[in-house]
Amino acid sequence: MLAAFSITPLGIGTSVSEPVAEAVRLVRESGLPNETNAMFTNVEGDWDEVMALIKRCVMTVAEAAPRVSVVIKIDHRPGVDDALRSKVAVIEQRLADG
Repeated sequence: MLAAFSITPLGIGTSVSEPVAEAVRLVRESGLPNETNAMFTNVEGDWDEVMALIKRCVMTVAEAAPRVSVVIKIDHRPGVDDALRSKVAVIEQRLADG
């Protein structure tokens, strides 16, 4: 399963980088394939481990904020591995082919 998620702490002012960084730290320490960009963190693994990780991230951010907004997009495709990299590689190849 591939999940893209974004966690936004609400009610703590204009800078949310500290609690967001703590959530990203959890993702990176999880050992699951992942990447973070300006809008989302992508993580790949089986359903239970990915959802448990997202919950840990939300609960960690909730320690610093009275309210937490979460957006999750999931690509559930059993039997597919390395989707985090292979989906991008296919697009890059098509671009290179013209």
